[in-house]
Amino acid sequence: QVQLAESGGGPVQAGGSLRLSCAASDRFSLYAMAWFRQAPGKEREFVAAITWRSEGTTYYSDSVRGRFTISRDNAKNTLYLQMNSLKPEDTAAYYCNAGGMIGDRYASQDYWGKGTLVTVSS
Repeated sequence: QVQLAESGGGPVQAGGSLRLSCAASDRFSLYAMAWFRQAPGKEREFVAAITWRSEGTTYYSDSVRGRFTISRDNAKNTLYLQMNSLKPEDTAAYYCNAGGMIGDRYASQDYWGKGTLVTVSS
């Protein structure tokens, strides 16, 4: 099993930037990793994923591609999400997940952090 803890959320104005972190317990490098988000009243949605290596292949949802960058440091057991050009519609609780890959599709497993809230004001 792997335990996850997100940090780095907070209030930000539209156009600003934030960097989220997800600290993981042991076995971090065994998992592909992803970020999901859930806005109030909406379902949780996929944001970005990265394969096992620190220089792994990355995948993004259409809504964040070109603005967000996912990365990982396996030596530090940490996953990151650099968020630039933030928009009010990016407001959500952001969660990291440990999972795997089925071809080019991320497959989540039941390893979630408690989330970190990002609030983007216009």
